[in-house]
Amino acid sequence: LLSSNGTNAFTSQPSLVRKQQQRMNGRTNMVAPMPELMEPLNGISSLLLSDDAMVPTYSKASYYTTLGVYIMSFPGIYSQIKRSTVAKTKRKTYVTPGEQATSGGQDLRQTAGEIMAYMKANNYEVVEAGEVITFRGLVQKSTSQAFFLTFCTALGMASLALVLQIQFIDIKLPLGLNWFYLVLLSPYAGLYYWRSGDRVDDIKVKLASNEGDTENEITIEGNDDELDRMWRAMNWSEKGMVRIAGALE
Repeated sequence: LLSSNGTNAFTSQPSLVRKQQQRMNGRTNMVAPMPELMEPLNGISSLLLSDDAMVPTYSKASYYTTLGVYIMSFPGIYSQIKRSTVAKTKRKTYVTPGEQATSGGQDLRQTAGEIMAYMKANNYEVVEAGEVITFRGLVQKSTSQAFFLTFCTALGMASLALVLQIQFIDIKLPLGLNWFYLVLLSPYAGLYYWRSGDRVDDIKVKLASNEGDTENEITIEGNDDELDRMWRAMNWSEKGMVRIAGALE
């Protein structure tokens, strides 16, 4: 074939056959290195499928140490449940300005009257009057306390189940159960508290004054929570302590 200028078309430009051969050679060169790239991937896959890859990498000493600390602290849940039905008794001494104080002073009779009014308002009755006055009241069971004990027990049981699940992973429990079913025991903590019923609470009060009647001393023995509410309501100061007014006072 001749072109318009009379030259052979096959000699003036590459033929279609030569272009096709060049394309095939390029593809061959690209495919040739593939086996070399596959060798590292085959090595990684074989390592992942081997038994050595399934061996845990954590420190067993660290694991058993954590497990031991958890087991030692776990009885705290039992102690919290048992103490929920018993009052935490404390004895504290508070001071107020006495009759001969420069300002705002009261004699022992006035102080005793204020204490009597406070205890009456909180459903306490006098059961013994003398040098030491004993008040007795009935503390009703609390729904919020029962739910709180159930919640804390549920968290503790879930943590224990997680530890047992890791430690005894090969053990199969009957009926298809697992260790996390221990959480179902948590409502029994709230039930134990609720069935204990209302609690009888005694508070003992003793009044005294110093020699100059400038300061009154009020010694109270009773439930710690009630003592805390009482001194705040009566605006007392604990003996030997300096009261600092809070931001909301």
